[in-house]
Amino acid sequence: MKAKVTWLEGMCFEGLSESGHKIVLDGTNPGEGASPMEAVLLGAGGCSAIDVVSILEKGRQQVTGCYVELDADRADNPPRVFTAIRLHFVVSGQELAEKQVARAVELSMDKYCSVMKMLEKAVTVESSYEIRNA
Repeated sequence: MKAKVTWLEGMCFEGLSESGHKIVLDGTNPGEGASPMEAVLLGAGGCSAIDVVSILEKGRQQVTGCYVELDADRADNPPRVFTAIRLHFVVSGQELAEKQVARAVELSMDKYCSVMKMLEKAVTVESSYEIRNA
C-alpha cells in the first residue's frame, strides 16, 4: 500500500491514497480537515463498522443501518497518543439476533479490524453495542 501527503498551506495537507481517494488533514484546530489523530480514530471506526456489517450480512441478518460512536482519551503530554478508545456500535435492522450482533462486534475487535489490531498494542480498547429495530 502506498500513499502521498502534500502540504497545501499553513498546517493543511492533502492525503492521496494509492486507490486515488483524497483526504484533507489539518493540524490547526479547527482546521480545513480532520487532524491526523482524528483520521486515525475515524479509520478505527470505519474499519470496525465495515467488519460488523459484513459479518452480519454474511450471517443473513437484515441490517438496515450501522454506526459507531467513538470516544478516545489522549495523553496529557506530547506526543499525546491515545490511551483509551471506546467504541459503541448501533446496529439497526429487522429481527437482528443479539447473539450475532455481539459476535460480529467481538470478531471485528479481536480478529478482523486491522486498525484496531494495531492500536490495541498501545491503547486500552473497549466496545459495546445496541440493537435498534427498523
